[in-house]
Amino acid sequence: MKSIVRIASGQGFWGDLLSAPLQQVRRGPIDYLVMDYLAEVTMSILQKQRQRNPQWGYARDFVDVMSEILDDVIAKNIRVITNAGGVNPKGAAEAVLDLARKRGVSGLRIGVVTGDDILPRIDELLAAGYPLQHMETGVPLSAVRDRLLSANVYLGARVVVEALEQGANVVITGRVTDTGLTLAPMVFEFGWGWEDWDKLAAGVVAGHINECGGQATGGNFLGDWMHLPNLAEIGFPIIEAYPDGTFIVTKHPGTGGAVTRETVSEQLLYEIGDPRTYITPDCIADFTTIELHDEGNDRVVVFGIKGRAATDTYKVSASYADGYIAVGTLVYSAPKALERARAADAILRRRLELLGLEFEEIRTEFVGYNACHGPLAPAVEPPEVMLRIGVRSHDYAAVERFGKEIAPLILTGPPGVTGFSGGRPKPSEVVAYFPTLIPKSVVQTNVEILTL
Repeated sequence: MKSIVRIASGQGFWGDLLSAPLQQVRRGPIDYLVMDYLAEVTMSILQKQRQRNPQWGYARDFVDVMSEILDDVIAKNIRVITNAGGVNPKGAAEAVLDLARKRGVSGLRIGVVTGDDILPRIDELLAAGYPLQHMETGVPLSAVRDRLLSANVYLGARVVVEALEQGANVVITGRVTDTGLTLAPMVFEFGWGWEDWDKLAAGVVAGHINECGGQATGGNFLGDWMHLPNLAEIGFPIIEAYPDGTFIVTKHPGTGGAVTRETVSEQLLYEIGDPRTYITPDCIADFTTIELHDEGNDRVVVFGIKGRAATDTYKVSASYADGYIAVGTLVYSAPKALERARAADAILRRRLELLGLEFEEIRTEFVGYNACHGPLAPAVEPPEVMLRIGVRSHDYAAVERFGKEIAPLILTGPPGVTGFSGGRPKPSEVVAYFPTLIPKSVVQTNVEILTL
């Protein structure tokens, strides 16, 4: 058993700072690099990509990152864990193996975790009597079956630990929880049991801090952000974990941002719902028991965390097609920019009415005035306003025609248009979210090791 394990966050979402993984493997010692790429809508995007090309369906940015850090992780024996596999973890693994093969790397072992994608099994599960009801509305999944785009189970740390036990240097998964990516190395290295609820909860909290990258080290910070040093080179968080469940949040020396009680506390409050019942596939963590001690020098000790038994269900993140939207914009300048934008909005709505077009929703924002604050916007006259108007409908033709009515306002509406952003708006598909639960007993996971 190791006395300490350093688990570094390298990505907080698909599209995060590409320099962060390089910084984590090069600026100081770490044992693991964990990278989170997935969000609810991401799975449907990746599913569509794979439908167009069976070789796709994973976050291809991950392969670009690995091309930069592969030599470092091999030389320093750093293990990489990521859910960048999306709906095609094996495709992602094969792309990394191909990269390693071209570099002349040997001995690489990639653990591929599958079983989270239950889209091919939906009809089987519905026929077996699992209602798969929407967690908020109670509507059964069968109601949107013909429009279903993706359905992925949130797996936990257990399958990642299985891959590590089989000697994987790199573990690539589909929809494994953000927290599970960090928890898994702690379970593996310290030999924690799957009923050590307090220790598992500590690992979950560590994963929650790691999961959003620089948000724990001063990014998006609501406190005294103006005095944070060098956000241009912000250091991503590193968890220094210990066998008793205590851990320290820190970052590499000399990197930007800060690790303080305040920055860590803000991340702890991010997306948690009931703080006493933070449910994951591995355990339930009680965030009200978390103790923080700021040691200074970008080191915050986290301890005292209590956990409870895991539930007998997995959460499923499903998505389905739910019509179309289009959004158009025009920028109006002073004088009376807001009045001009409001008049243009009224004219456009009347023209749509005269055309006999009906929409399930028409929404207008005046960016620069009320887009962020709505009815609380102050009564001031802005020098410029962006009229942003969007429509939503299951009628593709109606949404398409709406897009053709924006540009004519430039010469047939109020004066002062100074910007026509993005050209004619085109319909794009609406992807709706469908969360549900499924018994853990019916989910079939698999770990496969690919080697050079």
